[in-house]
Amino acid sequence: MTVRRVTLALSLLAVALGAQGCLAVAAGGAVVGAAGAVVGTGAKVVVATGKAVVPGESKEDREKREFKEWKKQRRD
Repeated sequence: MTVRRVTLALSLLAVALGAQGCLAVAAGGAVVGAAGAVVGTGAKVVVATGKAVVPGESKEDREKREFKEWKKQRRD
């Protein structure tokens, strides 16, 4: 091999090794982002299961129903 080819090969090897660190950091960031999304979705599911949900019921209808139930509990 000539000196020029050896220099080119070493340069490419150095760039490849340097880029590996960037790729690892990017992949690690993606994993952390995905884990955060799973935790956030899990929290939403927990909140949703605590409320009574009637299929086809709007937010306004649910609030009216909950208010009536609250008034009834206060009377008892």
